Amino acid sequence: MAHSYNDDLRLAHVLADSADNLSMDRFGSIDLQVSTKPDMTYVTESDEAVEATIRRTLKSARTRDIVLGEEQGEEVGTSGPGGRRWIVDPIDGTANFVRGVPIWATLIALEEDGEIVAGCVSAPALGRRWWASKGTGAYTGKSLMSSREIRVSRITELENASLSYASLGGWDAIGKADAFAALMRRCWRTRAYGDFFSYMLLAEGAVDIAAEPELKVWDMAALDIVVREAGGSFTSLAGKPGPWGENALATNTRLHDAAMAYVGHFPDTEPPEPSWDDEPEPTAAEPNNVHNFDFTREASDEAP
Repeated sequence: MAHSYNDDLRLAHVLADSADNLSMDRFGSIDLQVSTKPDMTYVTESDEAVEATIRRTLKSARTRDIVLGEEQGEEVGTSGPGGRRWIVDPIDGTANFVRGVPIWATLIALEEDGEIVAGCVSAPALGRRWWASKGTGAYTGKSLMSSREIRVSRITELENASLSYASLGGWDAIGKADAFAALMRRCWRTRAYGDFFSYMLLAEGAVDIAAEPELKVWDMAALDIVVREAGGSFTSLAGKPGPWGENALATNTRLHDAAMAYVGHFPDTEPPEPSWDDEPEPTAAEPNNVHNFDFTREASDEAP
């Protein structure tokens, strides 16, 4: 019998409730305190308050577990190193939070034996939440009792695919600016929905590919389990499964190899011959040229 993470998922929702109350209380405040970290990324009083609150609850409810957070690093539980670890990004999309853009979220994930087994993504300014646990599917809604299951899209060709990203910055730093631009040209539609939102739209089947060149594990952990349980694939640009690289490529699985052919990044080995420089030439539209698109979501293997 598979292990159940229902209790952990319920706890993740409790943690998200507390985070939502704290972050929404300060969202849009004219006196919000903002500073920069050594890497020149933003941190606000809300980032710090949310993470501190989550840590206090976990210290009481999951005494044995490790906690890793973006703002305060890693704290070992009573079981010592190893075992289970909670991974927290108190506010993903801090720049949006600072400027009053409602696309930001608290990301909460549980790792066990090197695998993300549960995760919750809560975006209170959007009134949305997404969650998943190992083997039970991915869901969205306002609460565990008010939700619907989500699945990735059925798109199989890049020419019909919608690609989402955070920004164009960073691709040049890993030598992939031209390749990413070529992938954008190949896709049917591109939008910079950004941060966590790209991956949640992918899990819902509204987007087919999402990629970023520079990330940390707390940026990805909760997104990974939601995407995978929705039927998608989540890897680094080097093809390593999970949130363990320094970047991410997520797809509806059907498009993963095709997207990897453009943005796959293998810094420790000789790069493969680029396939993206062999783009097909545009063809003139034929009279009565009609294309059929299948935008339906992939059905789950079991009835809901």
